[in-house]
Amino acid sequence: MSIFSRLAEQKIEEAVRNGELDNLPFAGKKLPIDDLSHLPEDMRMSYRIMKNAGYVPEEVTLRKECVQLYDLLGAARNEGEQDQLRRKLNEKQLRLQLLMEQRGLSANSAFAQYETQVRDRLTREE
Repeated sequence: MSIFSRLAEQKIEEAVRNGELDNLPFAGKKLPIDDLSHLPEDMRMSYRIMKNAGYVPEEVTLRKECVQLYDLLGAARNEGEQDQLRRKLNEKQLRLQLLMEQRGLSANSAFAQYETQVRDRLTREE
């Protein structure tokens, strides 16, 4: 065991004795599975750190915004409001498409697997 491992173990044991770990989320429960198997192994830790820090990748945010705009478009009754929402939706979809191409995600197998469902959701007629 390395010196760093020993120091880490000592700090953990000290925190347990002091009760610093008593009120943590998921205390006494299984941790939720954090499936990052779709990512290359060397990128998983950085994605986990960003996720834990509350960072959301831009493509995820854009997808959510597209779905919200599509839902709003379906609920809009005013023609002017519909035109404005369509314009915003088209801009978001274009930005998402460009971003996906820039990042090489449009050729990603995970994206290919769900692309049809995402497109159907965004273009579905109610």
